[in-house]
Amino acid sequence: MSQPTSIAPRFTPLMASLPSTVPFVGAETIERRRGRLFRARIGANESVFGPSPKAIEAMGRAASDAWLYGDPELHDMKAALAAHHGVRPENIVVGEGIDDLLGMTVRLFVEQGTPVVTSLGGYPTFDYHVAGFGGRFVRVPYVDDRENLSGLIEATIRENAPLVYVANPDNPMASWWGAADVEAAIARVPEGSLMILDEAYGEFAPAGVLPTVDPNDPRCLRFRTFSKAHGLAGIRVAYGIGAPEITSAFDKIRNHFGVGIVAQAGALAALADQDWLAGVVEKVNRSQARMAAIAADNGLVALPSATNFLTIDCGRDVVFAKAVLDGLIERDLFVRKPWQAPMDRCIRVSAGTDADLDLFAEALPGALSDARRA
Repeated sequence: MSQPTSIAPRFTPLMASLPSTVPFVGAETIERRRGRLFRARIGANESVFGPSPKAIEAMGRAASDAWLYGDPELHDMKAALAAHHGVRPENIVVGEGIDDLLGMTVRLFVEQGTPVVTSLGGYPTFDYHVAGFGGRFVRVPYVDDRENLSGLIEATIRENAPLVYVANPDNPMASWWGAADVEAAIARVPEGSLMILDEAYGEFAPAGVLPTVDPNDPRCLRFRTFSKAHGLAGIRVAYGIGAPEITSAFDKIRNHFGVGIVAQAGALAALADQDWLAGVVEKVNRSQARMAAIAADNGLVALPSATNFLTIDCGRDVVFAKAVLDGLIERDLFVRKPWQAPMDRCIRVSAGTDADLDLFAEALPGALSDARRA
């Protein structure tokens, strides 16, 4: 057997300086550490209600053709998405989940030292990509548990930043801005800058939240996903809507065979089944109402939500909220929490089935009791 070499890998200085990290700790990782499975998986904002049966059927049919690469131009997907949104196929870019699209967007605009505006405590995977390309963070704190929309735009103008990230509806707080406010913010984005408008939870948003945006405006790139409401997190398909000079740039760097033939078939069928989508949204709304009642029964407050999860204010500080989270995990419920003050006083619970919420109602009092004694 050959001996290990002492020669160090020739990483770039930037790569050598970065920590080895995963933006989210998966349920599977925690299960391996604990040596047992969760009884309820209501922490990653996955749709426990699953994908459309028509999508499952389409993926089953496509599986026999899995020896084929998927169409690298994604022609049918772009055409279907364009028709659905009333835009042109040239306005569409498709990728392997929003996380992949975020990484490519950062790669297009950011090099070492480039200022990038984002919220302090916002979606950590965006930060992961910005750090990976050496961007300089310009962080804007939340105000009243919402992203500071005007503050984000002011920072973009002040720093002459090429990118500003906005999630509406927001993760991790489930809060939102109205369409008129978002439209006004986009109008203030300076020429040469781009707002990444992450609408991963857009299908759950109430009326008046999603803005009307000119698809040819080069100041805004909107992202949507099949991972949340469509219940297809496991196949990794998402898309962006933006000006052709933006969307076409992705062809310079994207993995052209990244969205496989099975994934394309499932996403197309899911998009066509709007009745199933409406049913999922209805189930989520019922689930949230019950989760809010469970929280209230235990003296906690559920914040208003435009997503498929509830952010629940534990009423104290991060130490107490972390103890509540740990108590739920110890009782075999997978949940998560925001990581940045002052939002870290909360826990975040995804919409679940009746059986999931029975377990949540059973586990929460004990978790709270343990946290209060800690």
